[in-house]
Amino acid sequence: MPAKVVVGLQWGDEGKGRVIDYLAEEADIVIRYQGGANAGHTVWVEDERYIFHLVPSGILHPKLICLMGGGMVVDLEALLEEIDSLTTKGIEVEGRLFLSPRAHLVLPQHKDAEGSWEKRIGTTLKGIGPAYAQKYARLGVRVGDILEDGLEERLSFAGENFQGLTEKLRMVGGRIKPYLKDVEPFLNQALKEGKSLLFEGAQGTLLDIDQGTYPFVTSSHPTAGGACLGTGVGPTKINEVIGVAKAYTTRVGRGPFPTELKDDLGELLQRGGGEYGATTGRPRRCGWLDLVALKYACEVNGVDKVALTKLDVLDRASEIKFCVAYLYQGERIEGFPLNLDHCEPVYERLPGWERPTKGIREFGQLPPQAKVYLDRISSYIGVEISWVFTGPGREDVIEVG
Repeated sequence: MPAKVVVGLQWGDEGKGRVIDYLAEEADIVIRYQGGANAGHTVWVEDERYIFHLVPSGILHPKLICLMGGGMVVDLEALLEEIDSLTTKGIEVEGRLFLSPRAHLVLPQHKDAEGSWEKRIGTTLKGIGPAYAQKYARLGVRVGDILEDGLEERLSFAGENFQGLTEKLRMVGGRIKPYLKDVEPFLNQALKEGKSLLFEGAQGTLLDIDQGTYPFVTSSHPTAGGACLGTGVGPTKINEVIGVAKAYTTRVGRGPFPTELKDDLGELLQRGGGEYGATTGRPRRCGWLDLVALKYACEVNGVDKVALTKLDVLDRASEIKFCVAYLYQGERIEGFPLNLDHCEPVYERLPGWERPTKGIREFGQLPPQAKVYLDRISSYIGVEISWVFTGPGREDVIEVG
């Protein structure tokens, strides 16, 4: 497993954290490459639930090195709170977790500014968008800047009232200094030494600033290409891309969602899947699986294998529907359009299995109807499903084939 990238194939919340935790058994280093504390990656270990916002999900494996790349935007106080929480739970962090000095800071003004954005597009109010906006305007402040001379000048460029903030950042910098590492040369050297790297994306493909459902997107690149941009590892070094998708579709916040269910079945999926944001607690909108969007996401990421999560949430459905095309102004659309607004889903139907699949760990034990559903997904998107997750536990996974 030299260098693998794990990406979300929907609007985030696909279960990337638990897939990273599962694959991390064979890795030496896990690297988070974009986003900030707007992420909420949930991992269950026995009866303990861990939610990661900034720290890579691989931290629960004691021998792993976990890195946070320069493509991230980081609220240092939130990071220290997360580190303290893990330490309290007996997870060794210092000496294993490192942050690139190239990552940009989320400052108080960024959180203040995001309030007006939330009303228009729906955000987590963590200051992520404004932080990235200043980064690309070349007015941002990087993590490494707080330990350098000229911090006051950098803060003034950012429009921040640096009276008092400078001292606060210097104090936080003292605590964060042991965690700083030049991530980019470290990773490239690790590859030369034959180490196994696992790149962890946050959010999902349909939230990518370029490839997603703009403007209802995040401010970074959750796609596989973002792994290179956010870590300094060249694209020729990536060996495999693993895409993660749910057996149905969810979305948080505003934006088009052709297969959304606004009836009792949508509420059933929401309750059965525990579809509430790990970061904000907001209920997720739920709907049938959109294969048009899923195929598009596989293509733009160059996905080699798919991990499908939450198959068991569909256990009670007597019929399974999935979108294979759209109708727009009476015209059938096979591909993923520029705008999903006013697109109506064209469905295929399969009988449900109406049997428990939760906790099944052998492919042969799945109901025949579930196998047919998985085969139809694979044949449509042109990528094999290599793992099927049937519950929240670490062991609730089927390795297919």
